[in-house]
Amino acid sequence: MATEETLVLIKPDGVRRGLTGQILARIEAKGYELVDLKKFTPARGLLAEHYAEHEGKPFYEPLVEFMMSGDVVAARVAGHRVIEGFRSLAGSTEPTTAAPGTIRGDLGRDWGLKVQQNLVHGSDSPESAARELGLWFG
Repeated sequence: MATEETLVLIKPDGVRRGLTGQILARIEAKGYELVDLKKFTPARGLLAEHYAEHEGKPFYEPLVEFMMSGDVVAARVAGHRVIEGFRSLAGSTEPTTAAPGTIRGDLGRDWGLKVQQNLVHGSDSPESAARELGLWFG
């Protein structure tokens, strides 16, 4: 079976709220492998590269500021169909309507802020996973 890898980010809201262990446990419980982990506060340059396709959009600057507001946990996660599987596990990007049983549905909520703080990021395709893993893990 072909194994693929994806980038999972536990965003500053998840780290601040002490949800890192729960989120990583859900990934492992699904049967995926945590290949590598890093915890750090990302620099603007890294975030500018990561979110380059959103530059100029109204939410871009609040998103970058939010992502620089504290530590994130970056995870290299591997498994069969892990990209699709993690995105399903994460749930809809809107935590208010995300399905129960998903990370965002169970642990997230709308805080009424300029940018949606929705706990996690997962790559959306093999191409973006390769690009994002290169940025976050070298």
